[in-house]
Amino acid sequence: MTQLRGAWLEDRGTQRVMALLEDAGFEAFAVGGCVRNALLQVPVSDVDISTLARPETVMQLAQDAGLKAIPTGIDHGTVTVVAHGEGYEVTTYRADVETDGRRAVVRFADDIHEDALRRDFTMNALYADRRGHVVDPLGQGLADLRARRLRFIQDAETRIREDYLRILRFFRFSAWYGDKDQGYDAEALAAIAANVDGLDRISSERLGAELRKLLTAPDPLMAVAVMERTGVLAHVMPGAVCRPLGPLLHHETVLGLAPEALRRMAVMGFFDGAALRLSKPDQRKLALYQRLISPDAGLAELAWREGADIARDVAALRAASLEAPLPEGIAQQVALGAGAVFPVTARDLMPTYQGAQLGESLSALQALWIASGFKMDKQALLATLDEG
Repeated sequence: MTQLRGAWLEDRGTQRVMALLEDAGFEAFAVGGCVRNALLQVPVSDVDISTLARPETVMQLAQDAGLKAIPTGIDHGTVTVVAHGEGYEVTTYRADVETDGRRAVVRFADDIHEDALRRDFTMNALYADRRGHVVDPLGQGLADLRARRLRFIQDAETRIREDYLRILRFFRFSAWYGDKDQGYDAEALAAIAANVDGLDRISSERLGAELRKLLTAPDPLMAVAVMERTGVLAHVMPGAVCRPLGPLLHHETVLGLAPEALRRMAVMGFFDGAALRLSKPDQRKLALYQRLISPDAGLAELAWREGADIARDVAALRAASLEAPLPEGIAQQVALGAGAVFPVTARDLMPTYQGAQLGESLSALQALWIASGFKMDKQALLATLDEG
C-alpha cells in the first residue's frame, strides 16, 4: 500500500475535519491535487476532502463540534468547514447525471469508485485517508502518476464533452506534471482536435485564468506546441505563434527570470488581454510589452523609465522575437538606468519656462542626459538652455 506523508496531511485542521467524519462512521479522503502533488513531492496548496456523508450531515457534524460550516455549494454537495483558521471544502461523493459542456447536474453517490469516475484525469482520481493510505479506485492513477502520464479517465471525448475547459486543463497539467520525453496520449489529442470549438462555451475569464496557470509552468513549450498543432492555440489566443517561446525560455534561464505568463503571451504575439478578461494591470502590462518590444529605446533608458524588471523582460522579448542571442552587458545597462536620477526638476526651469514650453524643455534635457549615458549634471544641462 502506498503511504503518503506531508505537513498538510498532519496539519491539525486537516486531521480534525477528517476525524470528525470518520468518527461518525463516514469515509473521508483527501482527494485530487493535494494527493497528486504530495506524491510528486511538489507544494500542496488547497486540501479538498471527499466523503460519503451528505452535505446536511457534514454541516451538522461540524456545528456540533464547534466548527464553522459554510454551505458554499451545498446543492452540489460542497460544504466549507473552517478548522484552526483554514477552510476545507468537503464534498459528498457525486456522479454526473447530465452535463452541458461546462456545468453538470449531479446526484450523490454511494461509493468512492463512482466519485472517481466523474473526475478528469487518472492522476487526479487519487484519494488518501487521514493516516496517509492512498486509494486508487480506478486502478490506473498511481501508475500514470509515477510515469507522469496524463490520461483522461476512460473515454477522452466523453470527458471533454462533459466540460470543455478540460482541453486547457489537459495542456496545463501536461506542462506541469507530464513527462516531456513520453509524448502525448494520441486518443486525447484526437478528441481535443475534434472538440476544439467547444471552448467557445467557456467564459473568457475562465480561459484567461487557465492560460495564465499553463504559461506559468517552468517549461510549457511542448504543451503550447501541441496546442498549436491541434488548433487550440489559435482558438484561445488568436494570432499567437509558438516559435519564439523556445528562445524566450532559454533567455529567461540565462537572465534568471521567473516564469511569467504575460511575458510569454507577449513573445507569442498575443497582446489582447481584454479578450481574456485579464485584470486591468495585466492588460496594461501586455500593452507596455507591445509598445516596447520593438528596439527603439535602449535598455538603460528602459530601466530608468520603467524599472529594472521591465527592462530585463524587454531584453529577453526582443532577442527571442528576433531569434537572436541576448546582447552583451545587459546587467550593466539595466543597473545604470535603474540607478540613475535625472538631476533637473521643473522648479529649476521656472519661471523662465511655463506651460507647454516647460514640458518641452524638460523633455529635451532628458534626451540630452540619456544620450550622455546619464552623465551630464544639472549645471551642464542647464547651460545648454543658455546656449540655445
